[in-house]
Amino acid sequence: MPPDHVGVLIAAAIMAVGGWAGLYALITTMLPRVGPRWLFFLLLQIAVTGTILPFVRYLNVRFTPLNRELPPGGVLVRQSVWGGLFVVTCAWLQVPRVLTPPIAFFIGLIFVVIEIFLRSRELANEREDD
Repeated sequence: MPPDHVGVLIAAAIMAVGGWAGLYALITTMLPRVGPRWLFFLLLQIAVTGTILPFVRYLNVRFTPLNRELPPGGVLVRQSVWGGLFVVTCAWLQVPRVLTPPIAFFIGLIFVVIEIFLRSRELANEREDD
């Protein structure tokens, strides 16, 4: 396991515990006003990002060919942030009740396409450096 992956997993655990504990405290103690609503979205982003980061790492380790290096920790964090941003966007669209399955699908597809584009450019730059 690369050393940066260890640090990323420790940060993920801290983010997940802190985010979910903060959400619990926010939901059980605050009235749904404008200020706490934005705090809800921030804590949801942190909680979801920290929660899915180990799964993102597992998928990257599982599907990276054996003859290639594992992606750096920054890539894992970026992919997890995309997942958190997807959940926050869906939660935000659910407030005025405009979220539908096709909208959620296309938002997710947009994030996947952006990540594929970014990762393909990173891999191309790595090949040019070699």
